[in-house]
Amino acid sequence: MSGRGKDLRVVIAGAGEVGFRTAEILNERGHDLVLIESDPERCAWLSDQYVATIIEGDATHPDIFRQANPDDADTVAALTDDTPSNLAVCMMARRINPNLHTLMRTDADTGDAHRDLVGAVVYPERAGALLAVNAVLGGDVRSLEHALGDLEISEVRIKEGAPAAGKTLEDVRFPAGTLVVSDQEGTRIARPDTRLVPGQRYIVATEPDVSREVMQLLRG
Repeated sequence: MSGRGKDLRVVIAGAGEVGFRTAEILNERGHDLVLIESDPERCAWLSDQYVATIIEGDATHPDIFRQANPDDADTVAALTDDTPSNLAVCMMARRINPNLHTLMRTDADTGDAHRDLVGAVVYPERAGALLAVNAVLGGDVRSLEHALGDLEISEVRIKEGAPAAGKTLEDVRFPAGTLVVSDQEGTRIARPDTRLVPGQRYIVATEPDVSREVMQLLRG
């Protein structure tokens, strides 16, 4: 994790529906986003959304890609609708910064063919932007697929030293619009005396406007 006051700095190549929604969710959770998009009209629209820094251009071009400062990024997510371009972005990212976590959007025909070359492969057509979010965040916060409108359902690992770590639910002032669903063993519904044990996972439901505050309490 970076030390700039936000968990991750993520560069996303491709700001179509999947790329933008991925950025939107990550921004809601307090991460620092850069979007690279080649369509000028799309870039103008993105600038008004205030979810990320916008770079206009083709992310496969080194001069454009370097404007995103990949040396200072944690993750590069190539989410255009063109699989070869996504692979090219990931390979270029790894060459510039070998420590980067990379993930690429692929398609059903290509499948997992490039899994050994990148950190993660996602199939947004099947699982939506939440799958890309999960690949960016790794195992500590995992969004669950759901059909509950704008509610966010996540499996969250409590981070040692977070404001809520070690406390019971009745001792934590969660904002309205928050529900901790399960205990750490997943065997019963969480109760006021349920303790948020560092390193353990809990199912948490939040309304979008309080998601960032809740993650701050659980993850720090």
